[in-house]
Amino acid sequence: MTSNVMSMTTSASVPAGSEKAITDTDVIDSLVAANAAYADEFTDPGMDARPVRKVTVVSCMDARIDLHAALGLRLGDCHTIRNAGGVVTDDVIRSLAISQRALGTRSVVLIHHTNCGMEAITEEFRHELEMEVGQRPSWAVEAFKDVDQDVRQSMQRVRTSPFLLHTDDVRGFVFDVRTGRLREIDPAA
Repeated sequence: MTSNVMSMTTSASVPAGSEKAITDTDVIDSLVAANAAYADEFTDPGMDARPVRKVTVVSCMDARIDLHAALGLRLGDCHTIRNAGGVVTDDVIRSLAISQRALGTRSVVLIHHTNCGMEAITEEFRHELEMEVGQRPSWAVEAFKDVDQDVRQSMQRVRTSPFLLHTDDVRGFVFDVRTGRLREIDPAA
C-alpha cells in the first residue's frame, strides 16, 4: 500500500538554537498559556458578529497563509472559512449560507495557493483510511491537479448554490506562498 502522507516545513518553524522545541505533547499547553497572556491584556472590542466589510473569505488551511495580513484585514472585517485546499464543499456552503442569511455578508473571496498539499494526494486517500480504520469516510478528499481549474470549480459551486442569497460578487485567487501575491483566476478561462 502506498501512503499519501507528505511532510512539509514552514518558515514559522521553531527557530534554530531554541532552548526547547515544542513537542506534540505540550503544544496545547503552550497555546493555553499564550491565551492566558492574551486574555490578561484583552479588552472587549464591542463588536457585533456581523463582518464590517460584509465579506467571507474561503481559503486553504495551510499554515503559511496569514489571511488577515495578506488581505489587509482587521478583527471584525470578515468571516473566514478554512479547510484543506480551500475547496467549496457542502460544509463550506453551509457556513456561507449562515454567513449571508444570518449575518449579512454579500461578497465571497476564494483563495487557493501554490504548492498545495491537495495536489500531492488523490482520492485513494479515502480507500487507505477505510483499510486502516475499517470505515469509509463519508467525505470526498477533493484533491486536485490544476489549482486554477479547482478555483474555477469552487467559484461555480458558490454561484450555483440555491442556498446562497448573494452569488454575483464571487472572485477566486491563487496565493503564491513564495511571493505573497494573489493572482486572480478568470472564471471563464
